[in-house]
Amino acid sequence: MTQDEVIGRIEPILRDLFDEYEGPVTAALTANDVEQWDSLANVQLMVMVEVAFGIKFATTEVTSLSNLGELAALVVRKAQPKAAAST
Repeated sequence: MTQDEVIGRIEPILRDLFDEYEGPVTAALTANDVEQWDSLANVQLMVMVEVAFGIKFATTEVTSLSNLGELAALVVRKAQPKAAAST
């Protein structure tokens, strides 16, 4: 799974959670770009991403993320061991 594939799967989650945001969903997207993206929405987003990908984030992992690309990279890293273990 690539970062672009992850962002593609996260986009509908973002569009649902931030229903007023109509801008582009790219790796460079940050909370500052989305008016509705506050600390509570950030927690909701992380939980929704965890559920969508069947992974769990540590608090330290998500607090250091600065944009959607970094979140996608984290998802790729966390999803890789599961994929490798199931083959």
